[in-house]
Amino acid sequence: MAEVLSPCGGYETLEAVLRTGTDAVYLGSRHFSARASAHNFDEGELERAVYECHRRGVKLYQAINTLVTDDELPLLISEIETACRLGIDGIITQDLSIPYIVRECCPKLPIHASTQMTVHTAAGVRAVKALGFCRAVLSRELPGDIIKSLASLGIETEVFVHGALCMSVSGQCYMSAVIGQRSANRGMCAQACRLPASAVRGSERYDLSLKDMSYIPFIKELDDMGVTSLKIEGRMKRPEYVAAAANACNTALSGGVPDMKTLSDVFSREGFTDGYYYRKTGREMFGTRTKENVRAANDAIPKIHELYRTQHKYAQVSFSLYAHEGEPARLTAYDEGGTAVTVTGDTVQTALKRPLDIEYITSQLSKLGDTIYSLGEVSADISQSAMIPASQLNALRREACSLLDRERAAAKTKVYEFSPFKFKPEPHGRQDKQLRIFVSDVSQIDGADISGVSLVCIPLGQEKKALAAGIAAERLAVVCDRFTFDEQGLTERLRAAHQAGINRLIATNIAHIQLGKDLGMRVSADYGLNITNSVSAQVLCDMGAEDITLSFELKAGKLRQISSPVPVGVFAYGRLPLMLTVNCPVRQAVGCKGCKMELYDRTGRVFKIKCRKECGYVEILNSDLLVMSDRLSEFDGVDFLSLYFTDESAKRVGEVISAYRSGSALEEKNITRGLYFRGLIQKEENK
Repeated sequence: MAEVLSPCGGYETLEAVLRTGTDAVYLGSRHFSARASAHNFDEGELERAVYECHRRGVKLYQAINTLVTDDELPLLISEIETACRLGIDGIITQDLSIPYIVRECCPKLPIHASTQMTVHTAAGVRAVKALGFCRAVLSRELPGDIIKSLASLGIETEVFVHGALCMSVSGQCYMSAVIGQRSANRGMCAQACRLPASAVRGSERYDLSLKDMSYIPFIKELDDMGVTSLKIEGRMKRPEYVAAAANACNTALSGGVPDMKTLSDVFSREGFTDGYYYRKTGREMFGTRTKENVRAANDAIPKIHELYRTQHKYAQVSFSLYAHEGEPARLTAYDEGGTAVTVTGDTVQTALKRPLDIEYITSQLSKLGDTIYSLGEVSADISQSAMIPASQLNALRREACSLLDRERAAAKTKVYEFSPFKFKPEPHGRQDKQLRIFVSDVSQIDGADISGVSLVCIPLGQEKKALAAGIAAERLAVVCDRFTFDEQGLTERLRAAHQAGINRLIATNIAHIQLGKDLGMRVSADYGLNITNSVSAQVLCDMGAEDITLSFELKAGKLRQISSPVPVGVFAYGRLPLMLTVNCPVRQAVGCKGCKMELYDRTGRVFKIKCRKECGYVEILNSDLLVMSDRLSEFDGVDFLSLYFTDESAKRVGEVISAYRSGSALEEKNITRGLYFRGLIQKEENK
């Protein structure tokens, strides 16, 4: 049966959900947690949490799931070493440096590929499996049929079944970072999607705010598919929310009817949605937190407290009592798994009135109260006139249960050996900066002077058009779809491009590196891989990437710190992508016919919409244009500059290329330098 996996943002929530009942929990420490605003756990709390979970037979996974810079690598290594020493059952991560560190230092430590790695296809699953991940946390946008197919690929799969939905595909949201310097990939998301944003100019709407998801009513279906772990979102939620969600999951998984009303009352945004699961995106998936929702929560919370007023019974304990006059009493306690302990009491006395019998012994030993145990079998080897006072029998029971707790915890706590991390970067030979351009349509370079451009990156499917325009095949690369529901179709389109003579693909997520390897194509890793340190660059090189575009969330100074075995580039021009979303905010609001390819926020900013309807997603682009043509010295040590064009004319494309060749300024009204100088806001513990 699949495990129910519950979130814990702090110790109070951990206690609540353990008392309610769960199979596993996930939490973060004070460093590298994608929920940096949660209380999280210091080392002492983490050690205590491991004990409390393991004595119950509950697994504990630690989320070390933010991106890491080179100067943070020593702290990251220390964090992983601590996880090994404490006996964490697995770590959840998105940063590619971690599988490399684990392989070198503690290869037996289980690692899970976070949903922020955007794993949503068979090739993505195969890629993370090859890196050493034992579990893939799948993207939340997947329908049931794709979940079922991915659950059969020989790796554990984890699926979100309840909780908040981000408007953007996890790991591909940069809105909070670009607008407010608070990076979701660094655990500091400001939830800009919950603020007013409208597809209708001048109207206050919430066209980026989705309802919470809930698959709990058909959770058995997911279990039958072979899904390993049923995950509840909510490390920022209060204990009552997590307890109610865990209880509902347990009820549904055991064949009962979950209390969805109470679950909706404690927290919802105008109800729940299962739209992604059934491929029914649109208006019905959107919602906000209303006053009625808040009032319902206030009424529901006292009721939910009853769920964890008493301790959930995780195990059955059986007892065997030895009591003969003149000898010390001995009580043995053992669980279903064979863990056994024996405690010794005072010398057994001769009964003056009523001697011991099995009914009396069972009555005393059954008083298990707030322990994690229910009563199993009771047996006794007692002499005819033996007597033990109730107080002593109760003390023996309490001592035996406490000792059994410790033995159970020790048996479930696996400590992993950790060897020193030895990593010597092997930087490639630097070269003069080259220009590569990304166009939305080949017509954008019709007549433009691209003689100084080393690589022209075109949308997959436009290769014949590009070749007909006279661009040599060796100068072309096809850009893979950033999200796909049809990987077989994507593979066939890549194969067709390869057969047409184009031998390079631009990988926008980890699956594409695997596909490139399968097809024998050269691979360039784009910004969607979120590379922020030298170890991750080495991992991509080992996977087969010939060059890497680094994360545009890095400051210019951090870019220069990265030592890569392959050439590195930067996003140097264009509208920075803010969101990659499967649910189109414009279509659900005004329909495709009324689409102006724009979204408006409460400050008057206008965000461009890049429609990829044929692929099943859209991109929301920044209102301002990133321009660095007059600041190229900031990119010293970078090998190539990538220029991303959206709706520019061929004339404008030529002007931009010329400016980047000469290092001159571009005349634009609303420009930004992105995060290259501002940098990101960091939580104090990660500084």
